[in-house]
Formats: sequence, C-alpha cells, structure tokens
Amino acid sequence: MKRSGILNRHLAGALAALGHGDGVLVCDAGMPVPDGPRVVDLAFRAGVPAFAEVLDGLLAELVVEGATAAEEVRAANPRAAALLEGHFPALELVPHERLKELSSRARLIVRTGEARPYANVLLRCGVFF
Repeated sequence: MKRSGILNRHLAGALAALGHGDGVLVCDAGMPVPDGPRVVDLAFRAGVPAFAEVLDGLLAELVVEGATAAEEVRAANPRAAALLEGHFPALELVPHERLKELSSRARLIVRTGEARPYANVLLRCGVFF
C-alpha cells in the first residue's frame, strides 16, 4: 500500500496519466460536471473534503503552469478567492459560464465536498523540467 501522498487509487492513477497542457478542474459539489472528462468524485458529505484540502493535496503532486477561475468568486466566496490568488498570482478570471465551457475540455475533474459557491479552479499542467 502507498505510504504517503494521494491514497485514492482512482485519483493517483488519473494524475499519473496527465501530460503537459492537460486541464484538471477542481470543483465544489455544485459545479455541473460535463460528460467526457474523467471524474474522480471525492465528495463524502457537505464540506468534506474541503476545496482547500483537495487543492493543497493536488498541488503537492502536480506541476501547474496556469490556473483559471470564475470572476464571480471574488464577490461570492472571498475565502476561495484569497486561497486561489495566494496559490496563483497570475490567476486568470473568466465569467462562470466560460469556466463551465472550458471545463468540458479538461482531462480530469476532481469533485470536492465543498458547499460554498464558486470554489472551482481549472489547472493547466506543466512539466517538471
């Protein structure tokens, strides 16, 4: 059994298969999940696991070269906005409807149990060299 890092076998396998430029949407429990991308649903109950916990765990495993979130996050969820802007100083903000469109091209969607609005971010994978 794996000793540390991400233990969820579905998530660990999906992360290992990602390549440069692939998109990973980390989303709250209310984000519509499009057909197509692989989905790893971690939601257990409202708020568990939290968006911040999942994002921190993924960032420990991934190289990220860019991130996109909904511009509505600043007004509707200042805590998530501060978290995202702290992790991604060059965070791109787009209308929520555009984020939903972009998420349909993601290779992986990781659904959290977050119950606050707009706790969503689309990550663009980078390379480690």
